[in-house]
Amino acid sequence: MAERVILAYSGGLDTSVAISWIGRETGKEVVAVAIDLGQGGEDMEVIRQRALDCGAVEAVVVDARNEFADEYCLPTVQSNALYMDRYPLVSAISRPLIVKHLVENARSHGGTVVAHGCTGKGNDQVRFEVGFNTLAPELEVLAPVRDYAWTREKAIRFAEENAIPINVTKKSPFSIDQNVWGRAVETGFLEDLWNAPTKDVYDYTQDPTVNFQAPDELVITFDKGRPIAIDGRPVSVLEAIQELNTRAGAQGVGRLDVVEDRLVGIKSREIYEAPGAMVLIRAHEELEHVTLERELGRYKRRTDQKWAELVYDGLWYSPLKNALDTFVEHTQEHVSGDIRLVLHGGGIQVNGRRSGESLYDFNLATYDEGDTFDQSSAKGFVQLHGLSSKIAFKRDQGL
Repeated sequence: MAERVILAYSGGLDTSVAISWIGRETGKEVVAVAIDLGQGGEDMEVIRQRALDCGAVEAVVVDARNEFADEYCLPTVQSNALYMDRYPLVSAISRPLIVKHLVENARSHGGTVVAHGCTGKGNDQVRFEVGFNTLAPELEVLAPVRDYAWTREKAIRFAEENAIPINVTKKSPFSIDQNVWGRAVETGFLEDLWNAPTKDVYDYTQDPTVNFQAPDELVITFDKGRPIAIDGRPVSVLEAIQELNTRAGAQGVGRLDVVEDRLVGIKSREIYEAPGAMVLIRAHEELEHVTLERELGRYKRRTDQKWAELVYDGLWYSPLKNALDTFVEHTQEHVSGDIRLVLHGGGIQVNGRRSGESLYDFNLATYDEGDTFDQSSAKGFVQLHGLSSKIAFKRDQGL
């Protein structure tokens, strides 16, 4: 049997061309692997057949929607993960899952090489290849778009010259990556930082003014940091994301215009749509404010940022990220309860919190009758709390 290349296949121009190109240039057979992450668009069976029509010896479609939601999106919620305090890792969390399935298919289909369609400017090449090198260092990696300086024009010309069965006439001004967790849009006129996004940039969200007169109030229920119900109706994690994508998207929630620091050292401008992601992270974070002890909450906010940076940088399988996962799992023991919020005009407003695990004590917090806080203990606490600063100040002033 000929050597085989296991290709991460999207169904688009570059990876369709790659099937034929790899076969011609290397003499190896290509097995195309398409992963359903809830991205919508074309039917996955159509994509599978296209891969075969383009010359793949086998084409595999993996329905990973629930796996993606439970094992990748949920940890992102529980870590309140926003890279640079804004980006909910839409693409970054999908890459380690794709890596995992490509490695599995390499082993089951006799592959010796794995291939992806990333360029040399982006973060995804790092996420893919660090993942491959960690899980299956014996596999070679092929990146034709990067390593052979493909352009769209070159890919179209190759497709036309070799009768590759894909529509190459429609030219979108944008580069788009999407899954159930969100949508990322870049390139085209967006590369000029002064240009405002136009309405054709968006797909997951409506203009925030469309439903401005009809705000949407809802209640999300969590159990140990996991969303389990919306308005009292039980949901899986996948169903929670999907419903919130629809409801929050209708209110224009989750539109993000970000200039971010790429791992490769350049800044890039990205437009993100992540309505369900932003609502779940906001609600979960609010519930943590109610249920986490002060010092634990303070420390977790630091580790949340580090978790997001590790995942953004392609280190999903790193020892530190794995250790942080264990820490985060422990912190979720008491993160159970309900968060009520209003989606309106592109914003998320929390207006209600309740939890059987709450650390909020009404009798300690109230200033009215029933106050059980011993105010007489506060004077000594204040004096001792500032004592070290007082002593240092006296020394520095020569007093």
